[in-house]
Amino acid sequence: MPLKESAQRIQELLAESGYDNRVVELPDSTRTAQEAADAIGCDTAQIAKSIVFRRKRADAPLLVVASGANRVNEKKLAAEIGDKLEKADADFVRGRTGFVIGGVAPIGHAEPLVTIIDEDLLQFDTLWAAAGHPKAVFQLTPAQLVEMTGGTVAAVK
Repeated sequence: MPLKESAQRIQELLAESGYDNRVVELPDSTRTAQEAADAIGCDTAQIAKSIVFRRKRADAPLLVVASGANRVNEKKLAAEIGDKLEKADADFVRGRTGFVIGGVAPIGHAEPLVTIIDEDLLQFDTLWAAAGHPKAVFQLTPAQLVEMTGGTVAAVK
């Protein structure tokens, strides 16, 4: 079966970038880290969840790719980046990334995003990330995540 349009965009981007990772669509929702882990059959901590924040002064997005087991410490992160953070609403997320909440991939955004990667993700051999749609995911390594996103690895909890 063909992939949904947004998932196909991620598959094409992966291929164009020289990666052989495959996007898969699952029958069950992967909108939350727990749902994704249940559908895939992996540990919740192996889910590389994409959370978009709005940097208040810059009025720009910040993408945090966090372990599905972790809660992002917004105050600590805001202090580190020197700007207040607020949760991004659905319109902001879609406008800045091109994806709906629950399907935000770590790559392929509508505009370049500053990206922070949770250091806890580096302990795993295999990760799973959203692939542009709430039911689409792709498998990757922590090294690929860092390389693909150009993100900065940091403590986020």
